[in-house]
Amino acid sequence: MPWVLLIIAGLLEVCWAIGLKYTEGFTRPLPTVLTALAIIGSMVLLSLAARSLPIGTAYAVWVGIGALGAAVLGIVLFHEQVTPARLFFLALLLTSIIGLKLTSGSAP
Repeated sequence: MPWVLLIIAGLLEVCWAIGLKYTEGFTRPLPTVLTALAIIGSMVLLSLAARSLPIGTAYAVWVGIGALGAAVLGIVLFHEQVTPARLFFLALLLTSIIGLKLTSGSAP
């Protein structure tokens, strides 16, 4: 269960990272409120997952999911640059997240 919470926390991190773009400097009320809710939800779920998982692993996976998701959505939604090197390092980040999961020694 902690891994499920951690994955959801990471996905909420993606939401708030992308949401920041839509807040336009916190000048748009609805995107600002939704972004704030995603931040709070992400932090709460991370803290719950960290009760059972090593904090270093939990934090690294949480940040990794957020960074990977924000980069991919940046490409899709905002037409950010796609290069072979960027795709390689995004794949490396995904590999690192999976590797941390596989070597954490905790149940799914």
